[in-house]
Amino acid sequence: MTTSPQSPARESARDDVLLVRSATVVNTRDGSVTPGTDVLVRDGRITEVRPGIEAPERLRARVVDAKGLFVVPGYNDMHAHPLDQLPARSRDRDLRLLLAHGVTGFRQMSGSAGLLRARAEGTLDLPSDGARPLSMPGTVLVTPLNAGSPEQGVATVRQQHAAGADFIKVAMTTPEVFFAAQQEALRLGLTIVGHLPQGIDVVRASGIGMKSVEHLGPGVGLFACCSSAPAAVQPDADGGGEDKLKAPPVKLPFMDRLIDRMVKRLVVNPVNRTTPQAVDRMRRAVDTYDSSMAHTLARRFVDDNTWQVPTLIRVKTQQIADDPAFAEAPELRHMDAPTLKRWRKATARFARFPESARVTFRELYDRQLQLTHAFDDAGVPMLAGSDTSGAGWVVPGASLHREFDELGRAGLSPLRVLQMATLRPAEFLGTIDTMGTVEPGRLADLVLLRANPVDDVENLHAVAAVIRDGRYYSETDLTAIKNRATNDR
Repeated sequence: MTTSPQSPARESARDDVLLVRSATVVNTRDGSVTPGTDVLVRDGRITEVRPGIEAPERLRARVVDAKGLFVVPGYNDMHAHPLDQLPARSRDRDLRLLLAHGVTGFRQMSGSAGLLRARAEGTLDLPSDGARPLSMPGTVLVTPLNAGSPEQGVATVRQQHAAGADFIKVAMTTPEVFFAAQQEALRLGLTIVGHLPQGIDVVRASGIGMKSVEHLGPGVGLFACCSSAPAAVQPDADGGGEDKLKAPPVKLPFMDRLIDRMVKRLVVNPVNRTTPQAVDRMRRAVDTYDSSMAHTLARRFVDDNTWQVPTLIRVKTQQIADDPAFAEAPELRHMDAPTLKRWRKATARFARFPESARVTFRELYDRQLQLTHAFDDAGVPMLAGSDTSGAGWVVPGASLHREFDELGRAGLSPLRVLQMATLRPAEFLGTIDTMGTVEPGRLADLVLLRANPVDDVENLHAVAAVIRDGRYYSETDLTAIKNRATNDR
């Protein structure tokens, strides 16, 4: 039987045999397209990609007519936190919303001993109609909580390695702790990713082997390397008067949960903690930005293979939080009332910044777009990520599409944006044999689009259907998933 992309998907598990007929397959390596191509899927894997495939009759294959549609690998949000969401109902909502927007996989950017244990035991119990986690760390390293000294940072890295963490995520540490943790992670064969501590030597961190820098820093760390007056931009290693987290008076047995609660309060909008001194440094970063120095830094990242995950939509929702477009976004209907209340409360606090500070934040964001373009122009490897879930105004699934738009605003080509969500994640994770392209042997995680994504970034939004683990979801199914999220708030 042949079905159209508007036909409902079966409610059973995946389709054992699925034939996508007469599609246009997009080559994510070079952007070329091959029309009139069939894609055969068996047991969740792509087995053939060529014209004229006949459906195996004895296996009762499901056939989807994809004429006029473009097939690409499933999108991946490479900076996300859906597994942080509690209760499980909220977590599952976020995973399903990701899938409903074509996001079939994500890099979970915070973890815990409990999450790592559940994954190892196969008890995560995630919905089959949601995005799949691709990799996961342990609890993020935070000074002074679980990384108060170089010795404690090293001990935490060892504990997470023993628990099966895929990488080490650094959030807020001192440079001394950062470098000690980095060296230990590399010794154990783990990559280290995350935030650049205040006052850190960025070139040294890159040269030693930092795998990815998140959020363009965040802050002004990268901009000190792109400034004609770096000393005026870079804060001191001790924080330079910044508001810092305070350690509890004694070490607590439930430190992971304490860190989780503190980080969740902070991540709604960290910009709200910005001090006047930090605003002054941002102002100087804007005024002294030197494009030639930015390109020099970019070439260093290329040489060191230091990846960037700009999360521009996340940066924008922090630094321009009071933009009415965020509070009026249609995808907010999917979020529950307590979450929206937290976001609006944080935005009200942001609005209390003086106008001069908010102008600086907006102009710094423009510089961040320029820096992203400079990185792309130099060939710095980059990934698409949105920092969902928990961040203010960042709605799962929809946020990655907004990231596509911001990357386009930064001047990246549609092909580059597509690659950052498909091919590059496979390269970053070392899974190019199983994902990132529409070829035999790859997992059957696919997106069917109504227009060519290589022609225009806007076409990346034109999701007509999604295939996840060999199961087909029509546009009707995807709409139903979104509606369910709205009704279950």
